[in-house]
Parts: sequence; C-alpha cells; structure tokens
Amino acid sequence: MSYQALYRKYRSQRFDEMVGQEVVATTLKNAIVNHQISHAYLFSGPRGTGKTSAAKIFAKAINCPNQVDGEPCNHCFICDAITKGVLEDVIELDAASNNGVDEIREIRDKSTYAATQATYKVYIIDEVHMLSTGAFNALLKTLEEPTENVVFVLATTELQKIPATIISRLQRFAFKAITTADIKNHLATILTQEAIAFEASALDVIAKSAEGGMRDALSLLDQALSFSQGELKEKDALLVTGSIASAALTTYVKALAENDESSALTALDQLFLEGKNMLRFTEDLLSYFRDMLLKADENERTQIFSWINIAIDALKNIRSSTQTKIAADVMTMRLAEVPKGDNSSEKSEDYQALSAAFSDLNKKYLALSQEMTQLKKEITQAPALSALTEATQQPKVSQPSFSVNRELIYKALSEATREELSAASAAWPELVESITVPAERALLNNTKPAAAGQHYLVVTFPHVNLAKRVMENEALQLTCGNLLSSIAGFSPEIIALAESDWLEIRKAYAAEYKAKKQQETQLTPAKTAPDVLLQAKALFGDKVVEVTD
Repeated sequence: MSYQALYRKYRSQRFDEMVGQEVVATTLKNAIVNHQISHAYLFSGPRGTGKTSAAKIFAKAINCPNQVDGEPCNHCFICDAITKGVLEDVIELDAASNNGVDEIREIRDKSTYAATQATYKVYIIDEVHMLSTGAFNALLKTLEEPTENVVFVLATTELQKIPATIISRLQRFAFKAITTADIKNHLATILTQEAIAFEASALDVIAKSAEGGMRDALSLLDQALSFSQGELKEKDALLVTGSIASAALTTYVKALAENDESSALTALDQLFLEGKNMLRFTEDLLSYFRDMLLKADENERTQIFSWINIAIDALKNIRSSTQTKIAADVMTMRLAEVPKGDNSSEKSEDYQALSAAFSDLNKKYLALSQEMTQLKKEITQAPALSALTEATQQPKVSQPSFSVNRELIYKALSEATREELSAASAAWPELVESITVPAERALLNNTKPAAAGQHYLVVTFPHVNLAKRVMENEALQLTCGNLLSSIAGFSPEIIALAESDWLEIRKAYAAEYKAKKQQETQLTPAKTAPDVLLQAKALFGDKVVEVTD
C-alpha cells in the first residue's frame, strides 16, 4: 500500500477527535441528539482547523443508523462510504473550481431528488467565498426554498466575502485557530502511536510554525520525519520550517542588548549563510521579544518596546523588498542603537530643551485660547454684532456638514421602527468589538444607532469627518452588514451621519411630516391623528407622551 500522508491518516473521524474545537463539536452533537437538523450551515475559520472534517463527520452522524450521542459508529456501510468519499448522497464540491452559475443551478436541480441510500442528502461546498455573484444568487434561491432532508454545509476561510443575504439563511459556526499547546500535544500523541522518538523542542518549533493550523502542523511533521534518522530532533524541525534556533536568537539579542552592532551583524550573516529566510527570522525575532517582554522589569521594557517598534517597521519593508538581507541589516543597526532601559531615565540635554520649549509653547497656546474665548464672548454680547452673528450663522444650521443624501435618510426614517432600533442598539457594541481592523474599529467608537428599519440603519458619529470616512469605506459597510446579520438577524444598509446633522435632518423631517399630516387632517381628521402618533413613537420612542385634551 502506498504511503499515506499524516494529515490524511490522522484526519478526525469523530467529533471527540477534533482538536481545539470543543464548542463547535458539542453544539453539533447536541443538535443531532435533539433532532434539530437545520437545512444549511456555515463553517468559517482559518485554514487547517477542521472545517471540512467536521462537515464529513456531521454528514456521517446524521445518516448513521448506529449513531450514539451524536457520534457516528464509523463501522456501518454509510459511515465507511462517506469516509471513502463514494456515497452518492454526500456530495463534496470545491467552489474554487466550481464557482459558476451553471454548477450551482445543477446542484439546485439535483437537490430536489430524495436521497437514495442515506436519510439526508448532504452537499459540502468548500471555499464557498470563491463563488461568483451569479452563483451566490442561484444558491440563495436554493437556501430560501430548501428541499426536505437536504442539508448544505458551506466552508470558508474568508467570511467577509460571503454576502449578508447568504449568511442570514445559515447557522454559522466559527472555528478558531488551534493553540500551540493543543497542536504540540496532538503531534506527541501521533508520534507515540507511530513509535517514533522525538525531542519536545522539535514539536515546539513545528507547533509555532503551524500558526494555528493542524493540517499545516501535520504536513511539517511529515517533512521533518523524512529528514530524521529514526528520531525527530529540533534541527530537523528547524530545517523544514525555516525557523531560527533559540540559541541563535539568544546570541543575536545579547549583542543588541550590549549595543554591539558588529557582533549582531555577524550573527545575522551566519543565519543568512545557513539559508534562513529573513522574513521568517524577523517574525521569530518579534515572538522572542514578546516572550522577553513578559519577563522583563520596568527598566528593561523601555528598550524592548523600542525593539518591537523597529522590528515591526522592518517587517513591512522586508515583505515588500527584494533585498531582504539588506533590510535585515538595516534593522539590526537600528536595534543595536537603542540604549539600555537603565539609561532611559537619563534624558539628554536636547530632549530636556525640547521638553521645556514644548511646555512654554503649550502655556502660550492656553493663554491665547483664553483670550480668544473672552473676545468671542465680548463680540456676541454686543447687540448689533450679535444680530449679525446670528444672521451669518443661521444658513449654516440648515445644511449638513458634508454632502448627505437627505432623500435616503427620509426614506430610512419613514421605514424605521422601534423594535428594529432596539435590536440594532443591542447588537451594536458586539458588532464594534468584532471589527478586526483597529483603525476601522476606532472609527465606530462612540457611535450609536439612531433609527433602524429592515433596509436602512442610521448611525450617528461625534464628528462629521468620521461619518464621511465610514460612508466612503464600502468594505467596512459590508463587514458591518454581515456582522449585524449574524448578531441581530437583519442586514440594513448603513447610513453614517454626524450627530449635529442627524438632529437637524430629523427636526426637518418631523416638521415636513407634521405639515403633510395637517393637510391630510383637513380631509380626514379622524384617521390622521393616530398615524402621527405612531410615526412619532417610531422616531422618538419612549420620549413621546400622549396627552388627551
């Protein structure tokens, strides 16, 4: 029999064999035990974390005649056929190569036929984010009108590329990156079963290099074993992963700490001659600095913080440069120039002079600010000038701070309901925390939903520039829509608006609405009043008090 790769040989066949995904495994088993099988699931998460394996285990469990506590028996005809990939009722597709409308339409047509051998017909679509827009639309039709006993399991590594309309029709399960400790323990178990001796440090190197992916870890282990002579050693793992030995990093960092630029460059040259990748070296160096930071005292941290900042800047340059060794040399020179933490409290004369100048400038600024405030107060108190000031400022109040689609906001207000505003407000803090890009998450801080309906969500911002940046960021709006769909169950279009603009537009809308209703009251007074009250409650919620004369 031909050699079978470790990641295939040790692929999970039961939920309790899945490593690092206990929450997902338990939830799926409970759904099977309680007969709560949905028509569609979405498994999202980093590569190599068990999404496709979980889909196949799920397909076996819901069809296995000997299923116990949500686990398949793995001995019956159904389980064996699914494991081998030959059961006609379980269809696996790769969306990267089957991403057209025709392929999805074929799935839609065939899904209407009942399963021939199993209880459920299961479609497993891997890397579903690769589907074209037309294919997604065709899939949407199938998800809207599911056939009985047909289950779709979609898997993706890029959740943000899935349309919100698709996500809202699926049960979503988030697979997390597997911890280094869990990967190391699993590799040790496999090597024990294979009767192969190993050094624990070798498993550390492989587990860290896998970056949370078990499949990557097993592939690296396979390669490392091909270099070993009956025992897996650290040098084999370092050779395969391109990682840097801890001793080499210690020598390099020791030279940096002593500001010995020459020795640090020599250590770097030795690593380069051994064929080490400079990008990987810098990544390992950052991890080494992080570990140092956890053990350092207050004085040492100052130097390490500076090192980390320099290494992060260098990492960007190395990634985009063709001369990676030169970029690494420059980084080393900059790192060696950072003074020791013990000297951080001894400020140079230039720094003290700069600090004094800044302090003096700050005092002058505060004094000038106070004078300007007093002068403004005196001007506004003058009767003639006060009237002129009000006249010049009045037109500015009626116009938003930047170009706003007033008609769209009016439409959003006309559709807004109190229930959907409450749902959006409850989901908003979780949505903001879920934004992974720090700069984008910062844009959404101190914001809140002001009006919400099925199609539109008005969100107010403390400053007009923040609102403008969000309205210009289509990717961020799409991400917010996807997250809101997952958290609150609906995916409206985001309308970002400065707080001051929102108050002015809402006031203008209320005035126009009141005038319109007054005209209608003249024709049908008995029917109009309740409508006005309902609309006011939709806009202002509990602030509206009904008074009966």
